[in-house]
Amino acid sequence: MGNKSVWISIIAAAFCFVGGFLLANALNRSEMDGIKAENDGLRTVQANNARETANVTLTSEEIQKKISEADQNPKNFHFQKGLGMGLYRYASMKQDAAILAEALRLLARANDIDPEDREVQVGLGNAYFDTGYFNKDNKSFVSAREFYRKALSKRPSDAEVRTDLGLTYFLQEPPDLSAAIEEFEASLKIDPAHEKTLQFLVQSQVKKNDGEKARQFLDQLKKANPENQSIPELTSLVDQIVAAK
Repeated sequence: MGNKSVWISIIAAAFCFVGGFLLANALNRSEMDGIKAENDGLRTVQANNARETANVTLTSEEIQKKISEADQNPKNFHFQKGLGMGLYRYASMKQDAAILAEALRLLARANDIDPEDREVQVGLGNAYFDTGYFNKDNKSFVSAREFYRKALSKRPSDAEVRTDLGLTYFLQEPPDLSAAIEEFEASLKIDPAHEKTLQFLVQSQVKKNDGEKARQFLDQLKKANPENQSIPELTSLVDQIVAAK
């Protein structure tokens, strides 16, 4: 087995993952001016694997070969799940919409086989989320919400998934800030120091032109992590809102 074949097997075996790599990269170029919404729950080993895998480029032939294997074994739940999750991670790191679509298809097939698998539910939520953001497609955000809610019904204490659910409202066009804030605040009740949640609560209040509440959540973010890289940009945004009143 060649090095690249080994890598795609490693990627496919990486069941434990957190979504939003595509979103995190895109946000650096978006209206949020530098907010870095990294996934707070990413374990050290996952981060190391991601950094190593990011340097690996697979050819379309190699990827298609693995996808064809999955298509030839449509009832093999573990193959669909493993490859779907692996391709999602790879597509997100490479920002490849075509591979992301294949990942979504395989994860949907895995979900058809076992609709109760929570990892697949979160994976589908993440894949639909990134599809919605990449394509500016509200329908994909709606689908992401469906699977995030299913995952949350199994683990209501998952602040990361709750925040991503809120982000589907924050990022849709037009944004539904009330629904987003409701989910962000629910996430904050689970983890009062959840940095990504605090970042987007600040952003939400800025969009609502509520400088006082934005300042409140910014102060919480500073207490949670004074080194958070989004603090300077968020401070500037909040100062502008306050000064304009």
